[in-house]
Amino acid sequence: MKNIFKISRVPGVVLLSTFTLFSCHDKLDTREGQLNVDDVDYTDTETMIEPLIGAYNALYTRGWEEPLLLGVRGDDVNAGGLGDQQPYADTDMYNYDRNYWMYNSLWNLQYSDIIDVNTAIDQVMRFQEFADQEGIARGDRYIAEIKVMRGWFHLNLARTWKDVFIITSNQPTEEIEAGVSSKAEVMQWISDQMDEAIPLLQDLRPNEKTDLPGGITRYTAYAIKALAQQELGNYQEVAQATDAIIGSGKFSLYPSFYSLFKKPGELSNESLLEFQYSDYNQPNGDTFYHLYAPFGPQNWTPARAQASSGWGFYEPSFKWVKFMLDRNETVRLETSVLFTDRGIDQLKNENYNKLPSSVKNSTRDGDVINNFERAYFSSGKHYLPSNQLTDQRNDYGAGKNMIVIRYAEILLMHAEALTRGANSTTISADEAVNIVRNRANMASVSNVTTDQVLQEKYAELALELGVRFYDMIRTNKYNELSYDGRTFSAADVYLPYPQAQVDALPLEATDVDTDTEMNAALNNLN
Repeated sequence: MKNIFKISRVPGVVLLSTFTLFSCHDKLDTREGQLNVDDVDYTDTETMIEPLIGAYNALYTRGWEEPLLLGVRGDDVNAGGLGDQQPYADTDMYNYDRNYWMYNSLWNLQYSDIIDVNTAIDQVMRFQEFADQEGIARGDRYIAEIKVMRGWFHLNLARTWKDVFIITSNQPTEEIEAGVSSKAEVMQWISDQMDEAIPLLQDLRPNEKTDLPGGITRYTAYAIKALAQQELGNYQEVAQATDAIIGSGKFSLYPSFYSLFKKPGELSNESLLEFQYSDYNQPNGDTFYHLYAPFGPQNWTPARAQASSGWGFYEPSFKWVKFMLDRNETVRLETSVLFTDRGIDQLKNENYNKLPSSVKNSTRDGDVINNFERAYFSSGKHYLPSNQLTDQRNDYGAGKNMIVIRYAEILLMHAEALTRGANSTTISADEAVNIVRNRANMASVSNVTTDQVLQEKYAELALELGVRFYDMIRTNKYNELSYDGRTFSAADVYLPYPQAQVDALPLEATDVDTDTEMNAALNNLN
C-alpha cells in the first residue's frame, strides 16, 4: 500500500509499472500486453490506448475492504458479528478507531490510484506530441475517460472524510502543501471536471463501446456530475444531468432484477459504470477477480460441489428486511438477501409469520444457505450462483462484475430533484419512480414526495456502495441511522483521518489528536 504523502516525495516520476490490455472476452485481461513504461515509444501513437488501459486496471483493482467500508454505516447493512475485525464492527456502530487499518487502506488506495491515473494522463499527453489531428482528438477522449475515473475517486474520499486533497498530478507535493479543499469545493471541482470531459466522450452506452467494451462514456460523466451536484443540493443541476441520460433514449432497466447482479446481467443497458472481472472462461490460468468472499455466507451447500463459501462480513440489516416485508416486496427482497433458517426464525419471532414463498434458505439456483454464527443473512447482490462459476473455479463470486452506477439510480435521483422543485425536459418524477417500481412488480404510484423517493431508493439500492448512508447524511435524516442499538449524531458523519496519515504529514504533527487539529494541520502545510 502506498502512502500519499510519501509518494509525493519519491524522486522522479511515479509511474504505472505495467499496462494491461483488454481481450476479446470484453473483460480486462491481465495476461496480455504488459509494457514497462520505460520502454514506451511515444512516436508509435497506435499504442496510445495502453495508458488508458492501465488506468482502467487501476480503477477496477479495488481492495476487498473498500466497498465494505463505504457501505457498512448505512441502516441497510450490518457488519457480521464475531471474528477478527472488531474495529470494522465498531465502525458499523459509529465507534471509530483512527488507527484501524481499513481507514488507512481506503485513503491510500484511492489516492494512490489517483496518482496512477494522473500518470496515465501524462503518458497520453506525451503520445499526443507525436500524433496527427485524429490522434490528438483520440488522446483527448482518453484523457476525458481518465478524468471521470479521477472524479469517482475524489467523490468517495470527500463523502468519507469531508475535507480532502484535490490531486491532479503524479508528484503532488505542491497540491498537498496547499492543504485540503472543503467537501463543497471538491464536489464543485468534480462537476467542473465532468463538464470538461462530457463533450470529448463518446455518445454511447458503455456496452456500445467497441475499443474498450463497458468503459466510460459521456453518460458516465453525467452520472458522476449528478452525484456531485446532489451532494451540493443543487437539484436543478441534478435534473439537467439526469435529463441528458434519460433523454438520450439509450438506457433501460434490465428486465430481471434477480439476474441483473449475476452473469446474465453483466454490461446490460442499465449499467453506466461497471467494474469488470474475469477468469476468461478458462478452468485454470490467470484471473482478474474482485474478492467477494467478505460478502458471502460462511456456511452453505452449493449446488455445484466445491464452490467456496464466504466470510459473513456484510449483512442486510433486520431493519431493512422488515421494511421490505412491510412493503410486500418480493423481487427485490429475494434478490438482495440470502436467508438462513436462523434469520427466518428470528423474523417469525418478531411476528413476521406470513413470509413470501421466496423467503427461504435456498436460492432459485439451488444454493442452500446454512446457519452460521456471524450473521443472520448475507448480501444477495454480491452473490454469484455456484452454477454460474467457470468449471473448476471455486472462489466465492469468482469473476463476477461489480455494478457501481446504474440507470435505476439515475431515475430515482431525477425523481428526487423534481420533488425538490427542479424542472425537467424528459419525464416526471412519477414516471421515473414507476419505471423502477414496475420492474420490481410493485404497483404504480402518483404524486410522489421526496420521502417516497428516498424510500424507493432504500428498497432499490440497498447494499450498494453506501448509497443509503450518503442519502441519509445529505438529507440530515440522522434518526434513520439510529437503529438496533446504534445512536448516530452529527459527529459520526465522517470517518476520522487515519492516524498513519497524521503521522506522515510533512510537518511536526505529533500533537494532532482530533480531526479539528488534523484539519488545521492539513490546511497549514505551507
